[in-house]
Order: sequence, then structure tokens, then C-alpha cells
Amino acid sequence: MTTRRDFIGGMTGAMAGVAFIGCELMNSTHAHAQPAPRRREVVVNGHRVKTVDVHAHCAFPDAMALMGLKVNPEALVMGAERIKAMDEQGIDVEALSINAFWYKADRDLARQLIKLQNEKLAALCAAQPDRFVAFASVALQYPDLAAEQLDDAVKKLGLRGAAIGGSVNGEELADPKFHPFWAKAEELGCLVFIHPQANPDFEKRLKGNGGLINVIGNPLETTIALSHMIYEGTLDRFPGLKICAAHGGGYLPSYAARSDAGCTTFPERCSAVQIKKKPTEYLRQLYFDSIVFTSQALRHLVTEVGASQIVMGTDYPFPWTKTSVDHILNTPGLSDADRAAMLGDTAAKLLGIKS
Repeated sequence: MTTRRDFIGGMTGAMAGVAFIGCELMNSTHAHAQPAPRRREVVVNGHRVKTVDVHAHCAFPDAMALMGLKVNPEALVMGAERIKAMDEQGIDVEALSINAFWYKADRDLARQLIKLQNEKLAALCAAQPDRFVAFASVALQYPDLAAEQLDDAVKKLGLRGAAIGGSVNGEELADPKFHPFWAKAEELGCLVFIHPQANPDFEKRLKGNGGLINVIGNPLETTIALSHMIYEGTLDRFPGLKICAAHGGGYLPSYAARSDAGCTTFPERCSAVQIKKKPTEYLRQLYFDSIVFTSQALRHLVTEVGASQIVMGTDYPFPWTKTSVDHILNTPGLSDADRAAMLGDTAAKLLGIKS
């Protein structure tokens, strides 16, 4: 039986064949390794905080090759460069995830690909256990297989949860077909990180300048996914789920009161499944990363969901932000406890990271 111990090896071996790349599997900057600077230590009111980045990407070219995909060599960011960037920004631990590109794969290929990726993730984390943890990949197009893969990844490989897309081949995460996966995630008590993908249903209206399929489409995908999970009763059926939504939860926390108003104004539209709470109340049982760009937006997110539900994200290596730590430290109106929670305390508890 394969165990996590089987993958413990040297840093060089673990980093071989890994590409630290962004949300679209390309376009990050390659640079030659430089001497590592002294790690920035983050302090809140005199107390050292272990910072945890829940939104950081990587990929393995040999796994992508199984789907006929490849990483542009210019997109590679090797291990030393990543550690250097983490040290400069004050990121102690990254939770690595791979955006799903395998939802069209048949069952046998999906099984092979996921096994390869999860074993490589485990090896990488075992080589640098003080700097990396990881979310497992799962073949969610086959929910029973995804549940099996998640169980193996958590129990045998030491991965800390799963990373999934905001939909699966046009099917919503709230569809009952996915209940076996959600049941397993609840049973394991592990975190599920939902990261949106380019949705082909949006392409016609979002084509043109501005990269709208990403800028608008990605947060919209998350908004739709979470809304269905609320309204279709998924969060009631599996109340112990631990879900973290990328990009501050999309647009949902910014306009969630309309969901409550909709059920009040048009109660017949909310009666197909009797949810147990107001839609906005479910936001306080979800988690959200901090990628919302301004202090005003972060304060609003805190108001809507609570500081205890926000965890830090960078979206590394995409340069959306290189100031995630300072974004939290410099936002006015937060308590020291709020800042410590968002910087790492909450994520450490969710991901089983020791202080």
C-alpha cells in the first residue's frame, strides 16, 4: 500500500517536473534563481503570526501531457524562485492547488492522471513540510471516484483537502449526483477549495477586450456555484462541510441581501427546497479568500461574512497581488485578532498546520 512516507525525498527530486503556474496554466514570469533573502516575519501587536496562503497554484507537465496539454517553458517558475517570492512577501506556508483541466477525461485516464498528480503533490510537500501543504485533485466528473480519490489523498498521502472547479462540464456542484463527494468531504472534515474555471456559457457575451472571461466570468462562476449550493439545500444536507471560495466568493457577498429579499418578495421561488436559514446566513459557514483588492472591499467582506471566515490568498504566481499580507495588515478598522485570523490562524486550523 502506498503511504505518504513513500514519497519523502530530497528537495531536488520532489521539485523535478513541477511547474508553479497560474490560473490559466501559463503566462507567469521565468527568472534565474537568486540567493534567497531573509524571510519576512509577520508580526501583529508584537506576536509572530504564521502566515498561510490558501490560493497558490502549481501544475505537473507530465500529468498535463496525459490530456495532450503542455506548459510553455517560459511559464516555469522553479522551486527556488517560489521560496524567494514567499520569503519576500512574508508567506510562511502555501496550500498548493491545481485547477481542474481533466473533467473531460474518461474514467481510466482520470484515475491515472489524478493518481500521478496527487502523488507528486505529496512528494513535494513531504520535501518541504514547513513551507507547503496541498489540496488533492479529484475527478469530480465521476463523483464516486472523486470520493475515493479524496479519501486516499487525505488518509494515505497527507493532503489537506480538495481543489475543485466551480462547475463540472456544465453541471452545478449542487446537483445530487455530487452528493457522494460532498458526503466524503464532510466525513473527512477536510477543506474543499472552489476555484472557478473559464465557463463556455459566458464566452459569447464576455469576448472582446478586457479579459472579461476571467475578470468577470470567474467571480460570476463562483457566485452561481455558491448560490445553487445554498438554494438547492446542499449546505443543509451536509452542514459539516468546510468550503473555501476563491476571489472573496465572487459577487455573492457584495450583493447577498438581494438573495434574502428575493425569498421575501417572491417566496414561491424559494419553496422548491425549504432551506433552513436566510440565504445570507449561509455565508457565515463558508470561507473566503482575501483577494478583493482594496481595503474597502476587505472591510465589506468582513462585515458580510465575519473575519473568522476569511483566509489569505495570493493567486501565486499570477501577479494579481504581491501584497496580500500588507492588504490585511493595512486595512483600517480590523482588530489584531481579525488580522491574525486572516493572515494564518484560521487557515492553519482548517488545514492542520502546526504552529
